[in-house]
Amino acid sequence: MRLSLADSSLNSATPVLHYEIAEQEEIQSWSAFFEHLIERRLAPNAVELLISDGTLGLPAAMSQHLPNAKQQRCITHKVRCLKAYLSYAQLPEHNDQGQTLSLSEAKQQRHYQIQSDACEIYKAEDETVAKQRLATFIEKWTLLEPKAVSTFERDIELTFSFYQFHDGLHPRIRTSNLIERLFEEFRRKSDEIGAFPNDQSCLTVFFLVVQREHAKHER
Repeated sequence: MRLSLADSSLNSATPVLHYEIAEQEEIQSWSAFFEHLIERRLAPNAVELLISDGTLGLPAAMSQHLPNAKQQRCITHKVRCLKAYLSYAQLPEHNDQGQTLSLSEAKQQRHYQIQSDACEIYKAEDETVAKQRLATFIEKWTLLEPKAVSTFERDIELTFSFYQFHDGLHPRIRTSNLIERLFEEFRRKSDEIGAFPNDQSCLTVFFLVVQREHAKHER
């Protein structure tokens, strides 16, 4: 499912402008999505930023339909993906207090430490400091976790796009958390239903989830 959001303030509800079902996240699906938004009078040249995960078809579709838009890769997705590529080489046998660690505890500690260091990159006040922290992160972790670091570095520049906007917007535009909250609620409702008989029933349930979310902020 594709969604497009427009946000007005950090405390308001998140208006959903458009959504539709798509089988794959490839160029054609994203292009169709943008075309439908433009048909509904979205001004393509006015779009400045698009926040997403690492979907592969999006950048090419953006260049065709949203020529002035920058892409912001969600930093939450970027940091969480580290876990899938950890090799857990040279795990410590003891923690900082000298207590013996089990294998699972040592792995958990490694995951926590590298993820915490990655998060610190994006807490920097500007892009220059963030890139300095990235360099420190790479130097610290490359020998221990080369695959995780290499994957983290891929398209890393796209995770810094939010620094080109007013710092008051940073908490909202550096992740896709707002849209993920809607999907989380939709998944809960979907699990309760079990299976949708058709696409329209799926879209109807999602619409009701969106309406409920709006109602929470209008009380």
